[in-house]
Amino acid sequence: MNWDKSKALLERARGSLAGGVSSPFRAKAPMPLYFSGGSGSRLEDVDGNRYIDYQLAWGPMILGYGHPKLAEAMRRQASLPFSYGAQHELEIAVAEKIQTMVPCAERVAFTSSGSEAVQLVHRLARAFTRRDLILKFEGHYHGWMDSALISYKPALEQMGPPDAPRAVPGSCGQVGNALENTVVAPWNRLDLLERTLQENRGRVAAVMMEPVLCNSGCLLPGEGYLAAAKDLAHQYGALFVFDEVITGFRIGPGGAQAHFGVAPDLATFGKAVGGGVPLSVIAGRADVLNMMFGGGVSFGGTFNGNPLSLAAADVTLDELARDGGALLAEANRIGISLRDGIRGLARKHGIPAQVTGFGTAFAIHFTGREDLADYRDTLDDDAEKLRRFLISALERGVQIVPDGRFYVSTAHTESDVNETLDALDGALGGL
Repeated sequence: MNWDKSKALLERARGSLAGGVSSPFRAKAPMPLYFSGGSGSRLEDVDGNRYIDYQLAWGPMILGYGHPKLAEAMRRQASLPFSYGAQHELEIAVAEKIQTMVPCAERVAFTSSGSEAVQLVHRLARAFTRRDLILKFEGHYHGWMDSALISYKPALEQMGPPDAPRAVPGSCGQVGNALENTVVAPWNRLDLLERTLQENRGRVAAVMMEPVLCNSGCLLPGEGYLAAAKDLAHQYGALFVFDEVITGFRIGPGGAQAHFGVAPDLATFGKAVGGGVPLSVIAGRADVLNMMFGGGVSFGGTFNGNPLSLAAADVTLDELARDGGALLAEANRIGISLRDGIRGLARKHGIPAQVTGFGTAFAIHFTGREDLADYRDTLDDDAEKLRRFLISALERGVQIVPDGRFYVSTAHTESDVNETLDALDGALGGL
């Protein structure tokens, strides 16, 4: 493919934007592309190349691009004030819809990004329990802020042994005392979770996890793990928290907590909830969330609950909940068909690979391992082979998240799957 216009725009951008991109995560192989439009499951770049898109803006475009009801709702809302700095009825309507869909949602709060939502959850948990420590898991991502970007993707030599893992900062410039307020554990290991809670008895405010480890390879929880982890958290007096920024309104209308039948005390949501606009949600127990009103917990934000974002969320949630979640069920079925097809192609070409996750979010791993249970298991993945695969797929008109993740939307079809598998047959064959 020809990417000359994207290359020229990137060179121009480097004269004004730091690094030439608005998020360093986007500066990935083969190069940051510039896009000019999209519809349904397809994107078009400035060079006129078209792609079946499985990046979906890193997850938010659950309804695909240019969904007519979503576009119309935002057009209507744009004719009104963009923001009031005060209350409006859409806040209530969207919060009530989330309550009907999400098991843990006794109360709801809105903000703009997943990173912000995590900070509120940390503060609420610490205030409610009067404890300081957050227990998080290796490879799990809870935003880029100092208190959360810990042991996200450390190198093996930084981590220490599984039964005594070290908390590893994720960025230069991160304050050192963030590590003092966080303990880490390998995921999917109840014995090591209990050991960590025991060693920190009376100090852990919350046990927080992605219920499906989407940010480090789309790894599923072991049978019964989530329920047992919740029991352990409560046994040691800690709140149990799900980061559903990815799984929420994607694995099913009620998120992973409904899918797996395990309701946390608190949960964060983002990405899919707004159908592509900036919006995040904190949902959970009324007694915890109400600490913002009379319990001494401070929280604010000029853009919290802004009308444009909530107009989009109102339509998105209606679509995802309609007919008992039929749209998401079909999207997950489509995704399973694609996931299984990729597995078959890897076998056909004799390439050791695993494809892990659920229908609308899964990832390919070039590895000889047969079982991937936690972040440490993904460290054997062949990064160079993945890089070559991603470039080859892009050259054949298939865009994938740079870490090998595929996001599937309600706009993807069986025809997309067939076309994608034809392209990936060539990409895998070239490896």
